[in-house]
Amino acid sequence: MPTHDREPTERGSSRSSWPSNTPAPETRRNAFRCYLLDVDPDLAGEFDLRMRVVARQSSAVTAFEVEAGICDPTAWLARRSSVAGLLLIEGVIAIDMAVGGRSTTELVGAGDLLQLWERDAEELLERDVCWQALSPARLAVLDVAFVERVRGWPQITQALLRRAGKRAQNLDLQRTICSHPRLEVRLALLLWHLAARWGRVERGGIRLTLPLTHRLLGRLVSAERPSVSHALARLENAGLVTGGGGEWHLCGTPEQHLAQLMPSEVELATEPNGGGRDGMAHAVAPNGAARTRARRAARI
Repeated sequence: MPTHDREPTERGSSRSSWPSNTPAPETRRNAFRCYLLDVDPDLAGEFDLRMRVVARQSSAVTAFEVEAGICDPTAWLARRSSVAGLLLIEGVIAIDMAVGGRSTTELVGAGDLLQLWERDAEELLERDVCWQALSPARLAVLDVAFVERVRGWPQITQALLRRAGKRAQNLDLQRTICSHPRLEVRLALLLWHLAARWGRVERGGIRLTLPLTHRLLGRLVSAERPSVSHALARLENAGLVTGGGGEWHLCGTPEQHLAQLMPSEVELATEPNGGGRDGMAHAVAPNGAARTRARRAARI
């Protein structure tokens, strides 16, 4: 754990659930200094051991902790001239955006870059953003001083840019999942998508340890909570998904789920001239590693 050198928070405006002139209370209490390469192993992996020791000094950042629940990490971003963004280094945060009385949610986790939601001068729609930490979280403040210090280490900048692109790809995948008309299919695809990042192989499938309420799942797949509850019950009766709350168990593999929920579409996608392997069978997992883990678990 890094040494916790407490600092006062910066004041400023925010476009989230906290009043615009009041910083979130947790940011006043829980600020500390750390080295980004110490708390982000993937980022440290961009360097060999010798260069990591040299680059470590340049990766010094201010970080802060937030407790589980409604939070406002963007209080640190209010002074936009000095803060470039935030890097989530631990925990999971749900970002909820409401437009016209309807809400959708994005889940962000360790390694994701966050920025203040700003209204474009040409944007005509009013929107509201709310942040909720699903577990205690820690975030690093990437300010202008940090950007200047790492200018000589392009590995850091390139890694952060790749992560921003990966987050955009995950949002595209979630949007594609939401395009399926059957709610059971949307839920199964979403859970497998989340399992690729937060899942753990166990006997007969993958265990997903995330505090996903039926209401939160509804915002992730564009459905109402009662409909989600009924669809999850149908998935459980089919032996595909069990558990709930913070512990979900995905039985079998993504391909087996699709074969049971969408048999005709899967047959078409796997035919030699029927759409190829980039059809539905590949939409359920963002990488081959997740499918390999699922197949291995099915054989246990």
